[in-house]
Amino acid sequence: MSIDFKEIRELLNAISQADVAEFSLKSDQFELTVRKGSVTATPQTPLPSPPQPQPSPAETSPTEETEISSSPSMRSPDQSEWEDITSPIVGTFYEAPAPGEPPFVKVGDQIQTNQTVCIVEAMKIMNEIETEVSGQVMEITVKNGEPVEFGQTLMRIKPD
Repeated sequence: MSIDFKEIRELLNAISQADVAEFSLKSDQFELTVRKGSVTATPQTPLPSPPQPQPSPAETSPTEETEISSSPSMRSPDQSEWEDITSPIVGTFYEAPAPGEPPFVKVGDQIQTNQTVCIVEAMKIMNEIETEVSGQVMEITVKNGEPVEFGQTLMRIKPD
C-alpha cells in the first residue's frame, strides 16, 4: 500500500471530524495509529530525529512583538488586511531547519511568495511550510517546538 502526504492529510481531517476514538492502519512499509489528541507512527526504516526546540530571540525578549491578539474582533483596521499562514496538518512547529540554526523568518522580515517560513513535523516527516503571499511578517503565533493543529494560524503576514 502506498500513501502520500495529501492522502494522510485527508485521512487525519476525516478522523478529526468523525466520532472515532482510535484508528489504526498497517501496511508493509508503515503502521499508523491515531488516537484523539495524539498521533503515533511506527516506521520500519529509521528516520532522522526531529529538530529539538531552541529558544529564539523573540521568545526571550522582554518586549515581545508577537503579543498581538489574533481575535478578528480585536484587530485594528490595518490588521484586518493581514493574511494568516495556517498549518496544513497536525504536528510540531519548528522555526528553523535544524537545532542551532537561525529561524526561517522573524517578526519584521520581508518574505516572498513560495518562501519557506517554518517546518511542521508530522509522523517524523519534516514538512516545509511555504507562504502563498509576499509581504512582511507581523506576528508569529506559536513558539518553537509547540504542537499545532490542522488549520491553526502559525503566523500573520501584511501583504505587499
